Amino acid sequence: MRKPILSSLSVLLLAFPFCYGSPQQDSVAEAARKAREQKKTQPKSAKVFTNDNIPTVPGRVNVVGSAPPSTETQAKAAAPDAAEGKAPAAQEKEAQPEETKGEAYWRKRFAEARGKLRTAEKELDILQREYNLMQQQYYSDPNKALREQYDRSDLNNHLKAINDKKQEVARLKQALSDLEDELRRAGGDPGWGRE
Repeated sequence: MRKPILSSLSVLLLAFPFCYGSPQQDSVAEAARKAREQKKTQPKSAKVFTNDNIPTVPGRVNVVGSAPPSTETQAKAAAPDAAEGKAPAAQEKEAQPEETKGEAYWRKRFAEARGKLRTAEKELDILQREYNLMQQQYYSDPNKALREQYDRSDLNNHLKAINDKKQEVARLKQALSDLEDELRRAGGDPGWGRE
């Protein structure tokens, strides 16, 4: 009894999709017309910039604002100074009066000095972390060392880079201290040197 019911049920299930029939589909031409109409009614999308369509000038930085003076005009401006026997840097110091060295000037100089110091300290931290990882992965056993990616010369080179970076950090700290002394000698407010 069970087999005839299952077989008749399976025949009905297989035949059902064929009996139902599908609704009549639109022709390809009608579908193309509808797509064209929808495309016309859609608002135009904003232009998308990619690396392929952005204009690039190799070797130069694109900056918004007025163009800096060309090197020819700078050379012409430096020529009379050279005739007088004064260095261009000395001319700039003489040309800039003390009144213009206000709060904005000092804050900008301190921000630049602190930014350089922070960058150097971060680089030093990264170098030290990499060195510690290299030391952990280095084996003094020659058999294991053959299978590793670091050898002693890599570690020594990295340690030299760390020492160089430490010297740079010390030099930048000294430059910041000298800048504070310069601010004090110029009679500026000590608060201008703080963040």
